[in-house]
Amino acid sequence: MIVPHLGRALAAGLLALALLAAGCSSAPTKSEAPDATAEKLYREGRDELTAGAYERAIKLFERVEGLAAGTLLAQQAQLDMAYAQWRSDERATALATIERFIRLNPSSPALDYAMYLRGTINFNENLGLLGNLTGQRISERDQRASRDAWQAYKQLVEQFPNSRYAPDARLRMDFIVNSLAEYELGVARYYYRRGAYLAAVNRAQQAVTEFPRAPAVEEALALMMRGYDKLGLATLRDDAERVLRKNFPRSAFLAQAEGSGDKPWWRFW
Repeated sequence: MIVPHLGRALAAGLLALALLAAGCSSAPTKSEAPDATAEKLYREGRDELTAGAYERAIKLFERVEGLAAGTLLAQQAQLDMAYAQWRSDERATALATIERFIRLNPSSPALDYAMYLRGTINFNENLGLLGNLTGQRISERDQRASRDAWQAYKQLVEQFPNSRYAPDARLRMDFIVNSLAEYELGVARYYYRRGAYLAAVNRAQQAVTEFPRAPAVEEALALMMRGYDKLGLATLRDDAERVLRKNFPRSAFLAQAEGSGDKPWWRFW
């Protein structure tokens, strides 16, 4: 029978699936008969999903969505399908499925989960195969997906602050913010090493302005001081120093500079 409480079903099923590793392929589906019911197709789709047979699961959920259109079962199938598409590396298709769900079901009891899944698809995109193989950090890669993930999580915690998914979304938002700030700082370092001091200062300032609570701000302020010094902008250099000293009075950058002998304290090298 059709599950009457979508939120409870998702809590018991979809969230648990996120913790499962991909398993071996299951036996071929037996639901090709034209008289197969939507409920039977959905159960088989979930079995295939649990077994890691994502392509077969997607096909079954597509059939369920068509047969049970307008029901809670169809909504569940659509969300399960988006999850399966994501796990089978069809990120763009999964996002399109989620966007369609949100657009067509604005009052669904699973709307918070849909928002969470939308953010997680983008969040994990930054930790894809290339990053896992090379040890590359999220901050060293393209940041567009990270920003999209942050926006999705932000919408979730603002619209559903008491959602069971909100605490994890907040943690992921903090991680993304720190990662984005570190990315801007990395670009600033790159410019500074190549003598592009104005570009370095601008990127460091962007990190400070956009992500004022991120750990990377401390070094960004120090880099701004160095950049302004190279540009001969003493007033701006001193302003950056005051901000650093006020917010990070025990900064290692300050201690290093102040113990540098005859050189002015703000010259690190």
